[in-house]
Amino acid sequence: MIICAGKNETFPFATPMGVGLCESAINLTRLCLFDKPDFLLFIGSAGSYGGYKVFDIVESSSASNIELSFLRDDSYTPLDNMLKSQNKLVDNETIVNSSNYITTNKELSKEFKQYGIGIENMEFYSLLKVAKEFDVDIAGIFVITNYTDRNAHQDFMKNHKEAMDKLISYLEDKNIIVPLPSKVHK
Repeated sequence: MIICAGKNETFPFATPMGVGLCESAINLTRLCLFDKPDFLLFIGSAGSYGGYKVFDIVESSSASNIELSFLRDDSYTPLDNMLKSQNKLVDNETIVNSSNYITTNKELSKEFKQYGIGIENMEFYSLLKVAKEFDVDIAGIFVITNYTDRNAHQDFMKNHKEAMDKLISYLEDKNIIVPLPSKVHK
């Protein structure tokens, strides 16, 4: 089953789960309780901490939930904040960080790379956590829309449509989805 965030990131072949950690966790839990899928593929956008360029496609099966305050040594957590799925679809070890906040501090975002974290997406960690709880394999395919800096939101908005088209083309090229009529992604 292919899932996505929702709002401005919807696809005719994917089920929206909601934006952010909470909405996506609630809706995926509901889905797993009433119609548990065998496998989940989450698709969506991500910001780059600097190792990936805008419009790069990144596959991942690993996620973290590290807040900026942790990087500044202003907080700690007793929770497991790094997760990995055992799926067979992707081999990439890029860790996707998830938070309800978008990083705009370029200097702090460099510190994520020191933990092996390459990109950020608001939903992936909570989706991976719920999927593990229900013993459902999950992977993610992300398209980079922006860097994690002061221009993150403006660049996201500017690049979003082209990025979604590139993501759809990538899914078609990998035979994950059947090619869509051109009017769907125009």
